[in-house]
Amino acid sequence: MILAAVGTTVATDFDYRPAASLPVTGTLAPDASEVYSRLPDSLKGKVRDELWALGLNSAGLAVRFRSDSPALAVRWHSRNKFNMNHMTPTGIRGLDLYMLQEDSTWTFVNSGRPSMSSHSSRSTLVENMQPGVEREYMLYLSLYDGVDSLFIGVDSAATLAAPAVGLPVASRPVVMYGTSILQGGCATRPGMAHTNILQRRLNREVVNLGFSGNARLDPEIARLMAASDASVFVVDPLPNCTPEQVEERMEPFLAILRQAHPTTPILLVESPWFPIMRFNSEVESTLRDKNMRLREIYNRLSATDSNLHYFEANGVFAGHVDGTVDNYHLTDGGFEGFADRLIPVIENLIK
Repeated sequence: MILAAVGTTVATDFDYRPAASLPVTGTLAPDASEVYSRLPDSLKGKVRDELWALGLNSAGLAVRFRSDSPALAVRWHSRNKFNMNHMTPTGIRGLDLYMLQEDSTWTFVNSGRPSMSSHSSRSTLVENMQPGVEREYMLYLSLYDGVDSLFIGVDSAATLAAPAVGLPVASRPVVMYGTSILQGGCATRPGMAHTNILQRRLNREVVNLGFSGNARLDPEIARLMAASDASVFVVDPLPNCTPEQVEERMEPFLAILRQAHPTTPILLVESPWFPIMRFNSEVESTLRDKNMRLREIYNRLSATDSNLHYFEANGVFAGHVDGTVDNYHLTDGGFEGFADRLIPVIENLIK
């Protein structure tokens, strides 16, 4: 019998099995020496140090598996034991388990809450389920820290295997590039980042290339994106760029994508109209300037590129007046609102 306190860091009598051989969704670096990395080994030493370190954050990565165990637990090691004063530890360093339903939708099961005193964490996620019933799972990894190692705890007589159902669809992923917001700041748990919400609702793999404070249109990232067989490219770096960087770097970045993929839809995303704009006139002026320059680039390029698209972000917080933690980074409600607006646009582009 498995004895555990659900949601705590105490778990006993589980058979912990390594997850390294299970498929990982959301990565463009499936052969990286670090299993849960977002960047391939070939970029080490070729991108800015800040980018490389952020690439080891496991934002958007999820482990897919199936099991007939009546209870599940997780044991993992966080790379940095990172903490911030405006984001929950569960979002920064925790895990999030979802189960596939008969209608092919995903439902939340539980979060793996990290230890506050150690890099190593252990958490029981669910127990007392009917034994012998095979279920499909998706385990989202940490948003603002890396996962060095991961073990899934099951009953000793239970199976743990690769998924039998090909959902989310892995072919032709939606590849998204952006800032700390896209990386998931400040979702309370990994499943609430809007890229992960998109993945579940679209049931299609979404690649999260969000780099906190460092989405500055680096050409190396454009080349990484261009090497993928994406269904849609989403380019959303404006909050990290100066108006001058938008002017100087956006077109070369897009040219790399377009040269490799002449007809793949590219969606340019404006900077959101952050709530701080109500109070800070300098921020308002800068955001308007960046969005204006992006619009001008879009108008110029779209005259000859019918697969270039534009997302007006001034309504991202519509209906979510409390959609941010700090006037910039999103609450779970803010992420839900952002996803609600993006999903029909991206769905249409995939079609």
